[in-house]
Amino acid sequence: MAERWVRRFRDDDECETKLVCFPHAGAGASTYRTWPVGLPPDIGVIAVRYPGREDRFDDPFPSALEALADDIADALGELTRHRLVLFGHSMGASVAHEVALRFQERGRPPAALCVSGRQPPHALAGRRLIHGTDEEIIAHVVSFDAGRAAAFEDPGLREIVLPAVRADYRLTDDYSGGRKPPLHCPVYGYAGDDDSELRPEQMRGWADMTHGTFRLKVMPGGHFYLKSEEAMLLADLSKVLDVVKADTTTSSCGCDSGDASFRCCRE
Repeated sequence: MAERWVRRFRDDDECETKLVCFPHAGAGASTYRTWPVGLPPDIGVIAVRYPGREDRFDDPFPSALEALADDIADALGELTRHRLVLFGHSMGASVAHEVALRFQERGRPPAALCVSGRQPPHALAGRRLIHGTDEEIIAHVVSFDAGRAAAFEDPGLREIVLPAVRADYRLTDDYSGGRKPPLHCPVYGYAGDDDSELRPEQMRGWADMTHGTFRLKVMPGGHFYLKSEEAMLLADLSKVLDVVKADTTTSSCGCDSGDASFRCCRE
């Protein structure tokens, strides 16, 4: 069942530490296809395959974000024998967090959770809902990711792309969030300094989601800074993975005071 749910961009016997990546709304596992090049060769790079898109186009969309997390946690259970770091962007951050909670409930928490461009669950109440007409959804997507406009302008591509976007927007709108049990692993936050979806300081609330340490790194760019600043992001994730492999995350915050873009978890 795991192979139905993951795409392994790099994963062999040398990859005891594995980075599991969760796509944003409307996206698929291929979002992370270029990441192995920018990460150490001993790191497995695995992306989650959501239903209803790419090579799972005919599979039904999940009924709720929590149900999606249930299915992923069940499918990826065998992977918890390894050292896992979960990374999720936007909607993917919420899914990754929910999966991390399920792994922890089963006694196999991840080594770290990396969340990007998404407020923590207890801060989601009262947020602006984005599920509306197809035209409203398209306008919202294009407002922070202009590169996707061409797909919506082409009738054939629109028919392929829009259903997944629509379904994922419904998941994020319906996700209740709220207070969650703290994780027993460090949490690393990432945000673009010009993100129209949230202010970088709103990411600080993720510190409440862990008994461990929290660190926020702010990157140049908007909501999809991880496209324009992929090399910078992967360089930082490489540092995180080095810390995880050394198992030193519980003894220090990991903040780099020599880098002005870091904001220490103790500030």
